[in-house]
Amino acid sequence: MATIRHEYYETDERVTVSVFDRNADPAQVSVQFEDRKVTYTNGDKVLVLAPLKGTVKPDACEYTVGKVKVELRLSKVMLGRWGGLIGDSPDPLANSAAPTTSTRSAQKNWDGISTEILSADKEKTLEEDPNVGGDSAVNPFFQKLFADADEDTKRAMLKSYTESGGTTLSTNWEEVSKGKVEVKPPEGSEWKKWG
Repeated sequence: MATIRHEYYETDERVTVSVFDRNADPAQVSVQFEDRKVTYTNGDKVLVLAPLKGTVKPDACEYTVGKVKVELRLSKVMLGRWGGLIGDSPDPLANSAAPTTSTRSAQKNWDGISTEILSADKEKTLEEDPNVGGDSAVNPFFQKLFADADEDTKRAMLKSYTESGGTTLSTNWEEVSKGKVEVKPPEGSEWKKWG
């Protein structure tokens, strides 16, 4: 049984999980949504996400199968950020009524320590780290750029991206229309054509 690479990002209303299962056949993919669990299966590939950090509405969850990944959209019961995908929430230690007596004269500030740990685990925003979210954060930017562009700019973007194998994106139609756009892999990389 092979496990599958996945990433996620969240908003206050939903969690979107990208399951990287290239060329998955929609007829073979099965996704089960439960309150605190998601099970993805495709042949011998299985991904179980449990327990989810928060509760979801199974009836409002959905998924789409693409060429590179399967996108799972989980609808949250309670609005707000989970700060993680898997784990017990709320923290079972936060509400415990354990006695706080100590033989030492100085008491530990457990609330302060919990707050410090939780704030260290907090997901960074796009402003704090431009790499947060990966493709899922960049795609809406390019979609908006393309949607707001004039016809020449759209033509330039499509031609440059396709002819360069996804290594160049130009908005200058005058420059792009003059000939084939060259493949420009990142420095230190070598371009290879998929067979």
